[in-house]
Amino acid sequence: MTNQKRVTIVEVARRARVSAGTVSNALTGKRPVSPATRARILRAIEELGYQPNLLARGLVNRRSGTLGVVVSGLEYYGPSRTLVGIEREANQLGYSLILDLLHTPEADNVEHVLGILTSRRVDGIIWAVHEVGENRAWVSEERLHRLPPIIFLTMGFRPGVAVVTADNRRGACLATRHLLDEGRRRIGLITGPLSWWEARERQAGWQATLEEAGLSPDPSLVVEGDWNAPSGEAGLHRLLEQVPDLDAVFVSNDQMALGVLRAAHLLGRRVPEDLAVVGYDNIPQAPYFWPPLTSVRQQLIRLGSVAVRELQKIIERRQAGQEPGEPVQMALEPELIIRESSRAGAGSG
Repeated sequence: MTNQKRVTIVEVARRARVSAGTVSNALTGKRPVSPATRARILRAIEELGYQPNLLARGLVNRRSGTLGVVVSGLEYYGPSRTLVGIEREANQLGYSLILDLLHTPEADNVEHVLGILTSRRVDGIIWAVHEVGENRAWVSEERLHRLPPIIFLTMGFRPGVAVVTADNRRGACLATRHLLDEGRRRIGLITGPLSWWEARERQAGWQATLEEAGLSPDPSLVVEGDWNAPSGEAGLHRLLEQVPDLDAVFVSNDQMALGVLRAAHLLGRRVPEDLAVVGYDNIPQAPYFWPPLTSVRQQLIRLGSVAVRELQKIIERRQAGQEPGEPVQMALEPELIIRESSRAGAGSG
């Protein structure tokens, strides 16, 4: 049996007609490489069967080439789409991912997950869980300096903590302001589970917008759901029992809004003539609801992508021995997509 000689980076460079340093930059993402050059390098790698020695690379630059990603709620649209963005950008930058599902945010579980990721020597951590644990003492500047670089996706800004998130409060304001502009005044809210930061932020945006309009956000106008369609259906029944003159409802995600539309149909409430409905997430099926659903679009894939890029910057600064500087604190803007479920005079046919 013959031993195949290992292909070297120099051979890849020769085949792609570039320097070995350019090949290295294309693989590590340390310096920009033009798309055309990158394509030639990737073609040469495929033709030659080159396999980078990731272990050796890690020994030289003290990197493992892995990122830890802590997630929950992947059965829901928002977290799953954010993970797509994380995976795509990590792959583009040459990172592999260690995925850890955190189903409950108790402090013991948080410490266990952090211990696992630290022992795996990840270069950095993306924390994409709706809570950081009841014991939040670990989210402090002092504690974070003892962990791999970490960036959070689902929490508000706080000193010394890197956060890239979606502006849920702003999205709720857009939805509620639209309903007010359509002449609605009895605007109910079906929240997601209030253990989720996103659900609380959307409620805060709804409440602030009503108050700015001089309307009272009465507790009877609020029902808590669980992100699923049946809770939206049950939620509308409860709202109408509590507020018979309800003329609009802002629903904290599109799945629950689907349940609201079903309940409205069964109860003989015409959408939008009798009841305007706005959802959240702008899932691909939203234009196919009947009537087509007005919804808040989040930049979910971009959220995941930006988080990886910002985490890489933190990793590089720390490994270069540079001062960390002010941590990134960024909220991505949502957009309201207006369709027939909320427009005055649209009719449902």
